[in-house]
Amino acid sequence: MEILDAVARTSLLTAALRAQESRRPDGLFRDPFAARLAGVLGTDLFGRIGDVTQPNRAGPAEPVPSTFAYNAIRTRYFDDLLLARVAEADRPQVVIAAAGMDTRAHRLPWPGPVDVFELDRADVLAAKESVLRAEPAPPRATRHRVVADLLGPDWVAALTEAGYDPGRPSVWLLEGILYYLTREQVGQVLGRVRDATAPGSTVAADLVSATALTAPAVAPLLAVFESWGCPWLSGHDEPEALFAGYGVEATVLQPGEPGADFGRWPDPVPPRDLPGVGRVFLVHGRRR
Repeated sequence: MEILDAVARTSLLTAALRAQESRRPDGLFRDPFAARLAGVLGTDLFGRIGDVTQPNRAGPAEPVPSTFAYNAIRTRYFDDLLLARVAEADRPQVVIAAAGMDTRAHRLPWPGPVDVFELDRADVLAAKESVLRAEPAPPRATRHRVVADLLGPDWVAALTEAGYDPGRPSVWLLEGILYYLTREQVGQVLGRVRDATAPGSTVAADLVSATALTAPAVAPLLAVFESWGCPWLSGHDEPEALFAGYGVEATVLQPGEPGADFGRWPDPVPPRDLPGVGRVFLVHGRRR
């Protein structure tokens, strides 16, 4: 496995979480590649997160939000969304930005031919490829690896050179990345997504609320990420307004709400009008 920087290493944590979910008899999905992609480092990161988020641990009286449940719900929610949008599309194209160890091109039962563009830095894509090239099962989609930094100046050009057509509707996923960016960087990324998408395209992402960055219940989790060198840098209390500013009419759900529960979310779901609560959001919408 290539040496990855702090934010890129969180993709190994995500792989470890997906591996754990895949071992459950009632798992919300199956990712047969996740355990190998996580490796020893991802397993170690998984253990560190478990120390501060597992129930019945010694620690603060108010429980830390469940990272394990959230990752499972988030993965299944976006799996279902991608499959539904692709089923509606003519010549569908899916862009997974900051793709990390994502294996949807291999594991999802795509309803027909689809182009999946995995955009990430060269070291991340190489680390994933070093594992996947040993797999006997080919991807179920046409997979395009796009070497680019999401914060760099040239990634839209790199995407189009790989075969992406900005004139046709597309489906974009920004999963597990926006809270590692500053508010200015989030705006930069969403602005480029707006400029690279045709009307009718779908944009999906997950976010944390701004309040989550200072909520006492989330502090132990934030401290772990900060100790790894990848602190959460921004949150947004009104994701509908954020995405509307970039041409996307967004639907926003909290884990545990209908459509984003799957019988798994263990915590109370705070009403949106209750102030001072740390939240996570699952967002998707159509580009105007």
